[in-house]
Amino acid sequence: MLKKLVFFALFFASPVFMNVFAQSEIPAFDFLRVETGAKASSLAGAFDTYTDDPNAMFYNPGSLSTITNNKVSAGFGKYLLDMNFGTLAYAQKYKDLGWFGIGVKYFDYGSFDRADETGTPTGETFNANDLMVSVGYGNYIYEKINYGITIKYIYSGIAEYKSSAIAMDFGMQYHMPASQLSLSFGVLNLGAQLSSYISTKEKLPLDIRVGVSKRLEHTPVRLNVTFAKLNESREKLVQHFKAFSIGAEFIFSDYVSARLGYDNESRQDMKLGTSLGISGFSTGLGIRFAEKYVFDYSLNSLGKVGSTHRVNLGYIFN
Repeated sequence: MLKKLVFFALFFASPVFMNVFAQSEIPAFDFLRVETGAKASSLAGAFDTYTDDPNAMFYNPGSLSTITNNKVSAGFGKYLLDMNFGTLAYAQKYKDLGWFGIGVKYFDYGSFDRADETGTPTGETFNANDLMVSVGYGNYIYEKINYGITIKYIYSGIAEYKSSAIAMDFGMQYHMPASQLSLSFGVLNLGAQLSSYISTKEKLPLDIRVGVSKRLEHTPVRLNVTFAKLNESREKLVQHFKAFSIGAEFIFSDYVSARLGYDNESRQDMKLGTSLGISGFSTGLGIRFAEKYVFDYSLNSLGKVGSTHRVNLGYIFN
């Protein structure tokens, strides 16, 4: 079985598979790629194999079928300048039909001064924002293999101009409890625009991802690695693996954990001159209290540009 999984992983990462889905244009709705949830963000997005967390559906909808109790999580993030974003995720099992989830992601870019065609300010302002609403379903193929699918509506508005799209996510996870090893595969943002700002419709930010996580034996550490954007066109084969993230979670108890992350592509993209600083690195913590409440915080460095902060508050139903 393990040999088959290795074969599938190599196939999905092969040039043949990548060229089928290759993207070279700058896609629309790029806010979909902004990390979702404080826990995932503190791990630099290496979250595809995670289980029993409603926010994991944004990275791999197959995680929905691992929800043990009904859970809800609301998050808020402070981005650069006046940009803010919020998230909401809810997941539950419904009888013997399977697991269902609802996800919302909102991005507010703040207000801007309006100007005429000559660049002269008119004294008016306008707003820009993005919104994604999704509904997901998850279940098991076998005891150790789970899958999920998400359908989502995407909206973007700049002043009186609007754009929308419909898309789907698909994901699978394979868990080996004996070795505390998990593998994942996912396809995110597979869809098309319904309406666009311009006459020509743009592509969505399609993202083919594979992930692996391992709980290190006799330690409180869980290591996570995710390779994203495997479908994007690159000049060399090795460059297909440029967009990787590494996350480490230090699980001190069922109630307290600390996290570190590294996003390789973010670090390279945020390079200013010869200085990288600590761009691409992230950290955070998670606290569970009163049995039913979960608090998560993350700090992500963008180097000299600044940093982003996220908080999430979750509730576990009986």
